Amino acid sequence: MPDNPWKTLTTSVPYDNPWIRIEHHEVLNPSGNLGIYGLVKFKNHAIGIVPVDDEGFTWLVGQYRYALGSYEWEIPEGGCPVGTDTLDTAKRELKEETGLVASEWTKLMDFHLSNSVTNEYGVAYLAKKLSQEVAEPEETEDLTLRRIPLTEAIQMTLDGRIRDALSIMALQRVALLGSR
Repeated sequence: MPDNPWKTLTTSVPYDNPWIRIEHHEVLNPSGNLGIYGLVKFKNHAIGIVPVDDEGFTWLVGQYRYALGSYEWEIPEGGCPVGTDTLDTAKRELKEETGLVASEWTKLMDFHLSNSVTNEYGVAYLAKKLSQEVAEPEETEDLTLRRIPLTEAIQMTLDGRIRDALSIMALQRVALLGSR
């Protein structure tokens, strides 16, 4: 693997909260010239779950996304504190948001989102052998649940009704793997 062509001269932190840390770097870029680089460091990993029942249906979560100013449909998702087991977090998030409990879990993929300015890392899982319990959403979540055919959810990633990157990647991975 090639060596890092960037040289960090200084780092400052203009903003820090429980979820993200923003860093400003003075750098020498790969051509040796002075420059700057801004980074958003995430304190949680992104977790996504595609639950699929024995009839070939999945669940989508609808919610208003403050950062976008719009209502979005997504797979069940959440944040996993760095250093915490991603599968344990996926199980908790699926139950919190949908009330579903799965006895069969398969890791679909891990990924980086927007890797030019963030270090955000995530993992997506396929959850099967489902049983229904009571959902326990967090106080910041005003959720609508939809149980729809998995094929429709995949179509939603193609026609723009699902625009969330994690949802698109995970659902299309399920389609490519032929998982049902």
